[in-house]
Amino acid sequence: MTQAFRIRSLSPDEASASVPALASVLLDCVQGGASVSFMADMTLEEAEAFWREETTADDGRAILAAEDDEGVFGVVQVIPVSTPNQPHRVDVSKLLVHRRGRRRGAAEALMAATEDAARAMGRWLMVLDTVTGSPADYLYEKRGWRRAGIIPDYALYPDGALCDATFFYKALAR
Repeated sequence: MTQAFRIRSLSPDEASASVPALASVLLDCVQGGASVSFMADMTLEEAEAFWREETTADDGRAILAAEDDEGVFGVVQVIPVSTPNQPHRVDVSKLLVHRRGRRRGAAEALMAATEDAARAMGRWLMVLDTVTGSPADYLYEKRGWRRAGIIPDYALYPDGALCDATFFYKALAR
């Protein structure tokens, strides 16, 4: 039986208090081989520093968490673009699910919540990138995201191997 979980938007104080849990999720994903900006030698301290910076950003972002009785096991961010000519757009960043919480529908639930967060911000165009051919690549397409293109050798996996990135967008009903 799959254990129940919930998705919620963390307040700034809750996000700051959740830094250790968010860092644990990030570190687990990197150790599992996910190309999410960090290399295999990443430390827990580096993961915590990353999340301290993200949780204190004063840019109106939404940090959405998947949690169960054991605590936070997934996260995604919705970041409003601040340039004057893109007041309608958000970037979706760092969809991460700890290996203990996978295959429960959390990534899909987090992505559904990103759409609600974007709408709450008054934004209707969503943009993200992911490793081409990854499980997330297929998830986004399944959820109605459209491929904008692929950039070869865009980033590195934690082990140093190159990976391609697919850029996606989703236009919400206005």
